[in-house]
Amino acid sequence: MTVPSNQDLIDFVVREARLIDQHRFEEWLDLFAEDGIYWMPLEWGQTDPRLTTSLMYEDKLLLKIRVERLKGARTFSQKPKSRCHHVLQVPQVDQRDDATGTYVLWTPMHYVETRLDDQKLYAAWATHTLALVDGVLRIKMKRVDIVNCDAAFGNIQLFM
Repeated sequence: MTVPSNQDLIDFVVREARLIDQHRFEEWLDLFAEDGIYWMPLEWGQTDPRLTTSLMYEDKLLLKIRVERLKGARTFSQKPKSRCHHVLQVPQVDQRDDATGTYVLWTPMHYVETRLDDQKLYAAWATHTLALVDGVLRIKMKRVDIVNCDAAFGNIQLFM
């Protein structure tokens, strides 16, 4: 890929949400750089995932383990499987540095996760830090800030 357009970046974020909604988790994992991170802060305005507890702070290895668990035959908490639906506003390109191939997008969203009769709705903002790695866009960091991040949550089974 040459220098991505703003539309290429927006399409990437929309496709990423679709892969999660369709349970195409291996393809979703492939979107991450080898050193990519998925982060869900626990505190409003949290700036450091290592000095404060997070809802999730996972590297690609931990994400892969979570994906394996989700598709495992002995994962009884996923019988039947959880399903989800992302409702995204148009992602906004906040930063672009074509010289280094790094881009930051911000996306307000609603996320619904359901299993059996239980349905949960979350409002959140996703911040994607993307990088061109060997000519392909990859996620360096996906940060999901839940609007009421300091509330008591049950298990969030999938990925926002």
